[in-house]
Amino acid sequence: MTAAQKYEKLKDYLLDLGSVAIAFSSGVDSTFLLKTAHEVLGDKVIAITARSCSFPKRELEAASAFCEKEGITHIICDSGELDIDGFSKNPPNRCYLCKKELFTRIWAVAKEHGVAYVAEGSNIDDNSDYRPGMIAISELGVKSPLRHAELCKQEIRQLSKEMELPTWNKQSFACLTSRFPYGEEINVQRLTMIDKAEQFLLDMGFRQIRVRYHGNLARIETDADGFDLMIPRSNREKIHVAFREIGFTYIALDLLGYRTGSMNETLEDDILLTGRAGGFKTLKL
Repeated sequence: MTAAQKYEKLKDYLLDLGSVAIAFSSGVDSTFLLKTAHEVLGDKVIAITARSCSFPKRELEAASAFCEKEGITHIICDSGELDIDGFSKNPPNRCYLCKKELFTRIWAVAKEHGVAYVAEGSNIDDNSDYRPGMIAISELGVKSPLRHAELCKQEIRQLSKEMELPTWNKQSFACLTSRFPYGEEINVQRLTMIDKAEQFLLDMGFRQIRVRYHGNLARIETDADGFDLMIPRSNREKIHVAFREIGFTYIALDLLGYRTGSMNETLEDDILLTGRAGGFKTLKL
């Protein structure tokens, strides 16, 4: 199917839902999904954004601004993932624990507002990575309309551009907890360090970046344009000084550059195979 045909399939799917609460992060996928759902269902759509220490303030502000501009009801709920038993120890199923807690809260808000369904913005490309959170999404009956329509990231960006959405070329983002190796403790102080470090790079003009936490070492992943920005000595010195002030002793540039799920590279193959969304044939979209 073409992207246009998949888009029509998406709209038909959303129309059949009748009313839906979109888990809205202000990212490329959830913005596209929310905009489409609002066009199809109007005021029968609400957006719900979770506020937490792993979600940067800039993303929360962007979510609020978009909903205000589009006239979409926007509800902010507080998520306490660090209070989940075992979460801060960062086990391989961390994403499952988080999504279970998050979408339980979102479901509660949706029911309070008389909304029939909850939907999230994963796309068909997400089937190829280790995403244990998709199990929690399936268990809770959360819909995945973009995956149902078989839309990939590039198609979503293409359609978003045609719809003149400001997020069509926005950098990919994942919650800050994904910056830690499995088994490395996650706490508010460390999340704040990562948030400040990434914000500094974004303010410098870097577009696609990740700052991975390795104790007193920060490992920077960036794209080709980011590598170019790293070349001038003055820029490297600015980063070094800023990251030292944030609390890192050493700063390293990953030679392979930005890539999603790089922390999953340390997991055993059997964990990866059982945790990929595409490996679960019973997942409900």
